[in-house]
Amino acid sequence: MTETTTPVTRFAVPGRIAVSEQAAAVWQTATLTEIRRETPRAATFRLAVPGWAGHLPGQHLMLRLTAPDGYVAQRHYSIASAPDDSGHIELTLDQVPDGEVSGWFHTVARPGDTVEVRGPLSGFFAWPGDRPALLLGAGSGVVPLMSMVRHHRARGLTVPLRMLVSARSPEELIYAAELGAETTPVFTRSAPPGVAVGRMTAAHVAPILAEQPATGWEAYVCGSNGFAEHASRLLVAAGQPVERIRIERFG
Repeated sequence: MTETTTPVTRFAVPGRIAVSEQAAAVWQTATLTEIRRETPRAATFRLAVPGWAGHLPGQHLMLRLTAPDGYVAQRHYSIASAPDDSGHIELTLDQVPDGEVSGWFHTVARPGDTVEVRGPLSGFFAWPGDRPALLLGAGSGVVPLMSMVRHHRARGLTVPLRMLVSARSPEELIYAAELGAETTPVFTRSAPPGVAVGRMTAAHVAPILAEQPATGWEAYVCGSNGFAEHASRLLVAAGQPVERIRIERFG
């Protein structure tokens, strides 16, 4: 006999989403249903997870691969998709040189393959959609931020949201075709004609903070250690309160 218990609610997004502590602790089978190329080095992998309990934009999951010989590899990956009721989630992965898990996804995985996932995990970097959000990302650091942007659009939220995203070139800008008026891209190696090349600077950050909403911004920074340090310093120098900067580091 299966005992049914009432899940403990951890977070709630205005409108619907509740995330269960119990569900997040259970490994579930996920079936790969679609692969979409984003850039020469990054692709999005859509997974069907029928028992998925829902997530908040900005959360991540644990993914587990088990080889035929029993070898197990686990990695944390940010969730790229907005919360919905489709029973699907999406991950966008860079192909990391010699990466066990990312290498498998990029060179071996095909629709129909299965993996195990557990989550969603971590509430610190989650954005419930109830406060103005200023998002700063670099490279694959845009992935959890895009979940926030997609959620903002899907729900028709009116709370202000702006994103600054850094990439080496237009060709390496993940989700380039999907980015809209809320996003300002910054290119560090090459850029379209008439667009300056260089790191994110105060000139990108300060104007947004100068026009902040009455309640101020909640800032979300995601990227490498170097980018996270650089971007957070820009925010503080422009007047963003330290306690309202949330940082997630890759690598």
